Formats: sequence, structure tokens, C-alpha cells
Amino acid sequence: MHFTTKSASMALSALALAGCASFFPSIGPTRHGIEHQEAEASIPPIPVIDVNEDVTRRLVARRTRLLFSEVLSTRPDQLLPMGKGDFLTVTIWEAAPATLFGSVQLDPRGIPAPALATTLPEQPVDGEGCITVPFAGRVPAAGKTLPEISAEIKRRLMGKANQPEVLVLQSRNLSSSVTVVGEVTTSTRVPLTATHERLLDALAIAAGVRQPVNKTTIQLTRGDAVHSLPLETIIKDPRQNIALQPGDVVTALYQPLSFTALGATGKNEEISFETQGITLAQALARSGGLIDQRSNPKGVFIFRLEPKSRQAPGEPAPPAAADGLIPIIYRVDLRDPRSLFWIQSFPVQDKDVLYVSNAPVWELQKFMNLLFTLAYPVQTGLQLR
Repeated sequence: MHFTTKSASMALSALALAGCASFFPSIGPTRHGIEHQEAEASIPPIPVIDVNEDVTRRLVARRTRLLFSEVLSTRPDQLLPMGKGDFLTVTIWEAAPATLFGSVQLDPRGIPAPALATTLPEQPVDGEGCITVPFAGRVPAAGKTLPEISAEIKRRLMGKANQPEVLVLQSRNLSSSVTVVGEVTTSTRVPLTATHERLLDALAIAAGVRQPVNKTTIQLTRGDAVHSLPLETIIKDPRQNIALQPGDVVTALYQPLSFTALGATGKNEEISFETQGITLAQALARSGGLIDQRSNPKGVFIFRLEPKSRQAPGEPAPPAAADGLIPIIYRVDLRDPRSLFWIQSFPVQDKDVLYVSNAPVWELQKFMNLLFTLAYPVQTGLQLR
């Protein structure tokens, strides 16, 4: 009787100690602690959003990237215009007996050649966008195609040369080029030609990217517009391999995206994923899934920092982080069979924290283990008396 009373007293004492939340070691907050946050008067609690079909659809739509084929012109100019700094050569033919650009050439029979060709020295398009042709003066060239320049020279020579024909060729292309920089083997300028080089052509000329394809994003800057796509998307979808235009800047970016798995999962660590992105279902699988003995399927949470603009209207805002983002918690109940469909679409973002809380029965098991640890030495000592 004395032993029983003493053991019961010890059990009650241990239970009282166990009631203190800080007494037990824990991997993190409980599901109840997350859902019922004790907020200070001046600091609103962090919003907890239940993942359902509407929330998943909204997040998927927000994550969708605009494709290059949707926002950038994919039809290249048939003829590239010349620009300042380009080098041109001008060849002029005249019907015999022409003497404007050269002397009359006679064949062995003493008959003038039917047509004479004169090639002028190579010259650049100057700072004013012009080239100089004898007897034609300063001819505008910048912004005009080669046939347009030829036609203008011919028009100016009519009445001065005998039946002139003009051919203008670009000997050096310095204005119609694309710049390729970033995580490529060789940063370079790629002159554009009549073949209309495409995005992957420019990357190939730069000797390819230095990082894995699934970790590389391609950013294309055209004028004031900046758009980006994963390199995998460009390779898989030929429509995204758009024709480049003069002045484009192609930047290969290495983006090592990752999320952190914590709590009652198979492994607690930072896990990287591809630029294409992954879903919550894939994230759970890569983190080893839920531990059957200790995880709470109703306590699967995604901790995320999002722009304040995405906060629900009228909802008090929690304190923002240093970069202006606000914390949001998404909650998933895996006991709901429908959630297994939702998590196949729910997008995981870079720097997300995936947390799985302990099941209540596991906390009870920890208490029982503690109770046994405290009671067993006492019981053993009493038996030895």
C-alpha cells in the first residue's frame, strides 16, 4: 500500500511537470500551437490558410510564367537594317563606254566590254548614319536595308553614270548583334545574319551553359522588357526558341532553388529542386514522407514569405520581414482524401519551410517514457530494501 501510494504520488508529480510545455524536448511547435497562436496586442498572429481547391488554383495561376512565344515577337525581320559602325562595300556597274568610275576596257577585238564594275573601298557607316559614294554624295545607310541603300545610290547616279547598277554588301556586322552573358562558357557578342539566329543558336555559339540545364534560367532583355524561362522549357518547347533581334541581351542565370524539410519527416534537411518547380506532393516524397509512428497527417504546414500585396483584404498584417515580405502559413490535412489531389498541384517556392508536426499520441508516448524513466529507479530501489 505504501509503495502504491508513493508510486502514484510520483506519477502525479511527473504529470504536473509534463504539463509544462517547455519541459519536453520537441522538434518544433505543435499543430495546436500553430493554429492557436498567442498574439501580443500590437502584433497580429500569422494567418493560417487551409489548402483547398480554390487556394491551389490561385497559387498555380500566380506561379504561371509568361512564355517567350506569348510576349515576344517570334517573326524575325526578313532583312536586317544597317547600323552605325557597320562596314559596307559598294560595287557599281556601268554600261560601255562608261568613264565615270573607270577607263573603258576593250576586248582583243577592240570592242568595249559590255559592262564595267568598280568596287569602292570598304567604309563604315559614320556617326551620322551615312556613307560617301563619289558623284552620289553622302548616302543615308543607318536604319536602311542593303537593297534600299543600293536603290538610293542608283537613283543618285542616274544621269551621271551610263545605266548604273549598284550592289551594296555588308563586310563587317557590328550593329546587328546579340550579347550573351552570365553562366555561359564564353560571354560573347553574336552577329546576326540572314539565317536569323535563335536563342539556342546564341547559347551554342557561347559554348553552352556552365551549370546543369535543370538549374539554369534564361533571361531575355529586349528594349525595356525583361522576361525569363527555365532552360528546360526552351529546349522542350521549340516555340520558345525564338528568333533573336538586334540589341537583345541573353543572360544565363544559375538559380539553385531549395526548400527546407523539418519536423516529423523522413529527413530534416535543405532539399534542392529544379527551375521548373515542384509540387507539395513531390516535396513530401523528397523529404522522405511522413513518419508513420510520430507524424500528424492533419499537421502538415508550409511556412512562406510572400509580398504584402497577396494578403487577403481586411486581414490584419503580421510584421513584415526585412525585405518587405509577410509570413503566411498554409495548412494541409492529409486525412482528407481530396488533399492528395490538391498537393499534386500546390506549388512549392524557393526558401519554403515544409514542417510536419508530431501526432498527439507521440507526445503521450514521450510522457510515458519520461514517467517510466522517473519511476523505474525508485521502484527498483524500493524492491532492494
